[in-house]
Amino acid sequence: MPATIRLQSADFDVGAEAALLAHGRADIGALVTFTGICRGEEAGARVVAMTLEHYPGMAEAEIARHVAEAEARWPLLGATVIHRYGRLRPGDNLVLVVTAASHRGEAFAAAEFLMDYLKTRAPFWKKVERADGTVWVDAKSADDAAADRWAERRTAAE
Repeated sequence: MPATIRLQSADFDVGAEAALLAHGRADIGALVTFTGICRGEEAGARVVAMTLEHYPGMAEAEIARHVAEAEARWPLLGATVIHRYGRLRPGDNLVLVVTAASHRGEAFAAAEFLMDYLKTRAPFWKKVERADGTVWVDAKSADDAAADRWAERRTAAE
């Protein structure tokens, strides 16, 4: 089953997306879902809203490239990545990653790999609105380290 990749401003239904991926499939033994939610705090300050921007076409292509890499690393039976853009408020769904595999280890690892990529390398720009003003936010060094470990694993395996 080809991966589903969508960038959208509208909300998504986590349960419906997971059910759609697994519907009628007897080969799936594990389905992992990760939902990222807009937090109400960033760097110790209350968040009023967050705006995500991206380059249409380029962002989907980059995400598809990393989904293909996940499919090459683990025997996935399906994957869904939905990322929202536009203005989001605390508590809003932000990103969904669903991975399906025969076994949980592959599904968990692929979901974590994809989220580490989305958090640090996907072509999105995040602007946070706070009571004291607006600030553009970069990836955190801890997020970069989490993503870098996948490159280290590939090098060690080669």
